[in-house]
Amino acid sequence: MCGITGFFNTKDAAKYTIRALTILKNRGNGGASACGIDWVKHTNDIDSFSIPKSTNIFGHTLHSMVNSVPRQIVYEGRMVADCRIYNRDELSSKYDIGAKNDSGLLVKLIEKQIAENAKSETPLDITRIIDNTLHEIIGVYSFAYWLNDRVYIARDVLGIKPMWYGTHSGFAFASEKKAIDSANYLAIKELDPREILCYDIKDDTITKYKREFFSITPEHEMPIETIRGDVGKLLHDAVSIRIPDETFGILFSGGVDSTILAYLCKQLVMQQCVNFTCYTVGLKGEVESPDVRYAKKVAGELGFPLKVREIDIQEVEEYIKIVVQLIEDTGVPGVGVGLTIYAACKAAAEDGIKVIFSGSGADELFAGYDRHRRSTDLNRDCYADILNIYKKDTYRDDVISVNNSIGLCVPYLDKRLVEYCLKIPPQYKIEIKTGIGREREHGHEHGQNQNKLILRMVGKDIGILHEFTERRKQAAQYGSRFDRAIAKLAKKAGCSSKTEYLERFKSQSNLKLGVLFSSGKDSNYALQVMQEQNYSISCLITIKSKNPDSYMFHTPNIDLARLQAEAMGLPLIEQVTEGEKEVELLDMKNAIVRAQEEYGIKGVVTGALYSNYQKERIRRVCDELGLKDFSPLWHIDQETEMRKLLKLGYEFIFSSIAAYGLDKSWVGRRITEKDIDRLVRLNEKIGLNIAGEGGEFESFVLDAPMYKKRIEIKGYEVVELDEYTVRTVITDAELVDKEGR
Repeated sequence: MCGITGFFNTKDAAKYTIRALTILKNRGNGGASACGIDWVKHTNDIDSFSIPKSTNIFGHTLHSMVNSVPRQIVYEGRMVADCRIYNRDELSSKYDIGAKNDSGLLVKLIEKQIAENAKSETPLDITRIIDNTLHEIIGVYSFAYWLNDRVYIARDVLGIKPMWYGTHSGFAFASEKKAIDSANYLAIKELDPREILCYDIKDDTITKYKREFFSITPEHEMPIETIRGDVGKLLHDAVSIRIPDETFGILFSGGVDSTILAYLCKQLVMQQCVNFTCYTVGLKGEVESPDVRYAKKVAGELGFPLKVREIDIQEVEEYIKIVVQLIEDTGVPGVGVGLTIYAACKAAAEDGIKVIFSGSGADELFAGYDRHRRSTDLNRDCYADILNIYKKDTYRDDVISVNNSIGLCVPYLDKRLVEYCLKIPPQYKIEIKTGIGREREHGHEHGQNQNKLILRMVGKDIGILHEFTERRKQAAQYGSRFDRAIAKLAKKAGCSSKTEYLERFKSQSNLKLGVLFSSGKDSNYALQVMQEQNYSISCLITIKSKNPDSYMFHTPNIDLARLQAEAMGLPLIEQVTEGEKEVELLDMKNAIVRAQEEYGIKGVVTGALYSNYQKERIRRVCDELGLKDFSPLWHIDQETEMRKLLKLGYEFIFSSIAAYGLDKSWVGRRITEKDIDRLVRLNEKIGLNIAGEGGEFESFVLDAPMYKKRIEIKGYEVVELDEYTVRTVITDAELVDKEGR
């Protein structure tokens, strides 16, 4: 593992490079190197590193891993890379390349293909050559390649290795965002793993090359026995190819994901003559944490070497300070999971471990989350989870493990396994009452484990006891009881929430966000959720569609979003669209660009519940603009959401209805608990969506916890199109003071 960076077309490139290398030095204990157009320098002491003043510079820090050697930077071109190529020997033999390390192999593969293509009459397309080369690589990587007047940056297609870049008076890139932040770049983005970026030094321009990603179609049509055999073989190979030549570790919770990894490692290390240790962490207390208790039981039964690290609540607070700074975020789930990874990696590092295996990716790939059980399009949801895992998990996991001088291996994110498993039919991931569901009824533990069906089968196939393959999932922050520790620390500190407590340890505020705001309950609630996680809501973005049947956007009473914005004290960006399918996305994109330029937003919040159509299109636009997308209500239970809104003090009406079972008596009045009871009964009777996700109704919020004033309707008209299609047109409304203020 390494830290890589580069600065171009800036007179302060040398100063920024030294500063970035200092920030990234935890990614390298083997010194640092830097190069310009006509010089190369190395050092064993970054703190005293001196480099020539240049406007264009590459830099990297080297961490000595298993079988590593010092890395050169200059070849035909120049390369800095953070990579592990697991099929290195195979590629070296195939292309007759002698390389001392993985980055050397990578650059020589690229330059060999450049040389071969230069012999033809076809103009050289370096970006295409790089992409074709990367197709053959099994591994994880992020790198920059500088050839003549162009710099190319890329990362593995799943985004396991990090890469950030900045543009403003030149160009910069780095392994970690904070290394570019230090140079005061205004536009800093995480590189989309499905893109190769080319920076033209002479023209100061960027072009992007789209890379292919995996597909969920066509689904495998083989029998379940064949599929489970294929998954077992692919997982076996993914683990085998990653086993290092020295003792390594496994992040171990006793859950099915880590138990399968440990069991496969136990079988393989006997053949490869190395050892491993499982590491489990939990909160020290009178009651043992669930993960510690279960890990001891599994490890004892299956013969895994296990080390348990239990830390007290004071030590948890010390770890929190470190983790929040590393991941640059204060989201409660992210910090909770990060604490488990940090504590385990710290324990492993004390034992001299340099490589540790993680079960990351299994839940996304095999539908392991509770929300997957409510999915209406399971494989598309799994696809979206894998597509976005680099935004949610891999950066956090990388910076935490690297901080402990440990390289992370994630076999479940092996690209061959991912490509295959995304096409597994949904009924083999989530148990249903027909087909394969009937096959397992007698072996099912109390009917609780309905997820990751195919993976649990693989566990049984390789010889793991049924009791262990059927353990119900428990998120790491709960299994370790670290979430409880955060809650206790927050209460002790006098904080009103866990997020408020965690924010104390962050050096700068969370991302500035814009909210795609419809005036309805979902976009309002999504905004509140993100505020509670201490994200900064900088503006609202409202799309005013002239098409009442827009595929994307809420239309009833959309003009009154301005009153809601005023009630919250937030600026509002309004964008008119004709509402033509797909074309309306361009109008949305233009509005989001305005929010970027005027308010500096780094992400977009949506109130999407279940609509893949809406969520995927918003994600696509965000990816194009280098923004993060947040859907905090995604797959929330609909009845739970509706009741929670009332409990929180939301006041809202149905501004339109369009479904059998509803009539004009529903519109224009405040929704109550009794109304939700009626919706639940309609759901049981005719399948009506309780939260209106199927377009059964639209809502308008009059009051919410974040409103400084409430909206009072002075006049409205009811437009009845037919018995089951009715709209309320609010003709007069105003803001009024809340009672008690």
